[in-house]
Amino acid sequence: MAQETSGRDGLATGADAERRGALSHIRVLDLSRVLAGPWATQILGDLGADVIKIERPGEGDDTRGWGPPWMPGADGGESRVAAYYLCANRNKRSVTVDMASPEGQDLIRQLACRSDVLVENFKAGGLARYGLDYDSLRALNPRLVYCSITGFGQTGPYAARAGYDFLIQGLGGLMSVTGRPDGEPGGGPMKVGVALTDILTGLYAANAIQAALAARERTGIGQHVDMALLDVQVACLANQAMNYLATGRSPGRLGNAHPSIVPYQDFPTADGHMILAIGNDGQFARFCEEAGRPDLAADERFATNRARVEHRDALIPILRHLTTARTTAAWVAALESRAVPCGPINTMEQVFDDAQVRARGLRIEMPHPETGSVLLVASPIRLSDTPVDYRLPPPPLGAHTADVLEDVLGLAPAEIQALRARGVI
Repeated sequence: MAQETSGRDGLATGADAERRGALSHIRVLDLSRVLAGPWATQILGDLGADVIKIERPGEGDDTRGWGPPWMPGADGGESRVAAYYLCANRNKRSVTVDMASPEGQDLIRQLACRSDVLVENFKAGGLARYGLDYDSLRALNPRLVYCSITGFGQTGPYAARAGYDFLIQGLGGLMSVTGRPDGEPGGGPMKVGVALTDILTGLYAANAIQAALAARERTGIGQHVDMALLDVQVACLANQAMNYLATGRSPGRLGNAHPSIVPYQDFPTADGHMILAIGNDGQFARFCEEAGRPDLAADERFATNRARVEHRDALIPILRHLTTARTTAAWVAALESRAVPCGPINTMEQVFDDAQVRARGLRIEMPHPETGSVLLVASPIRLSDTPVDYRLPPPPLGAHTADVLEDVLGLAPAEIQALRARGVI
């Protein structure tokens, strides 16, 4: 049996590291705030990394103030814990440091020297004046993987601009293919209902960081990871980008319809709406049989997907009339039995009450010092040998300042108290 040993600065190795998570040997210094950066570091924390979240004394991450809604307090009243903050900050230790002070900058440099990864989302070049930019920290810790997340990247004519998810969804083309066509009721460009570009950037950043860590195993040195929201948004246009590159024509908005597959959209039912996601001709034929219109699948205008796309305007009104004959539940039960992809359009309440969501454990509850407990959305990552571990709830501001400075930097309690008295922490 492998022996449990203590690795760098008390991080576990050997059997204990395997028990705690795939990245339990990694320390992450998180200088980011809001969503893209914290989303990336929460992924790393869920995988076992020790994530130290640096926050402004007295204020902290901007999302701490992004309410309502606020979580219920432990006493039954309303707390000042914002639901938004909770979505991206579990498995982290909160340390408050005044980055504007030379002493605060020195503390962060010391922590960076004892970390494997640093994540920041300041404007391009914004940390240079504090001596916390990549070049400055690389000179102190050549093994550091330094990830910068910005709106437009470290180069190019827009590099100095601030970037926000909503702005990037528009500039990066996503809104041009999201929403109903002009001329229809409610027509016009529409943003996605969550800050999807931030989320996707966080996912890409977490992947890039782990790739850089893997490369470090061979080279012994870290590197700079330059992540831009605009780059990610353009990359994630996927088939819509390829549709343009293949034809030279910009795709338009189709509401919930698909540009290359028909029928693949929402349809009205007797009591609401459902989604049909028919991906091949066999599925379409089985739907038509269930709907009592097998002739539609034999009609040369609709017999193949290519033909259905070409004659979309003729087919969809016919199907919309047919689907109103039954309730959503009745359609889902009937079509699932025929292996025709379909499903409801759930509210959040229905999502978390769904049998599959419950079976997969996608809602978790953790104890919390300010609210008694918090309900959170679980990580979707399933690893058989090093599973995700929910060790720490999203922390109160500065909850771990003294612990981190003592455990990681070796400061004595008197030194920590003096720093606190001077307003450095």
